[in-house]
Amino acid sequence: MNSLIAKIKHECIKALPPTIFFFIILHIVAIVRSLMIKGTGISLPTSTSVLIASLILGKSVLVADMLPFINRFPDKPLVWNVAWKTLMYAIVALIVHGLERLYEYRKEAPNLLAASQQIWADVNWPRFLAVQILLVTLIFMYCVIAELSRVIGRKKLRAMFFGPMPGRLD
Repeated sequence: MNSLIAKIKHECIKALPPTIFFFIILHIVAIVRSLMIKGTGISLPTSTSVLIASLILGKSVLVADMLPFINRFPDKPLVWNVAWKTLMYAIVALIVHGLERLYEYRKEAPNLLAASQQIWADVNWPRFLAVQILLVTLIFMYCVIAELSRVIGRKKLRAMFFGPMPGRLD
């Protein structure tokens, strides 16, 4: 039983950095969306839905990182893995975003088909593309940091970014 608790704790700690990152960026996206649609009467995601989405994306990153094809270019320059992972994570984010919208529209539509048709009819393409550009840019930043952390090491990257930790000589 202790090993199960230790495994769960280990997985939760591993999921924390991407979850926190996605929690912050999804709030940024929500703020940008709210500024774009101010006064239109369209409802915005709450912090609770942003938290749920960030938990899903945080765990999705960990699951994706375990897939054999996610680290396709270990012997090439970092830009290869960064670009590949950005594409993979952006696709996941697009799917999650699409499912979130489908859930919102499904509340008022008689079925899923009607909800999806309504989404396509209501899409504001410039706003949608602006949000996707923002998401891809932020996901790219996450991938750059994650790949640097993988190559350099978390402790060294943390020390480079924040300075050496007090009371440590390494």
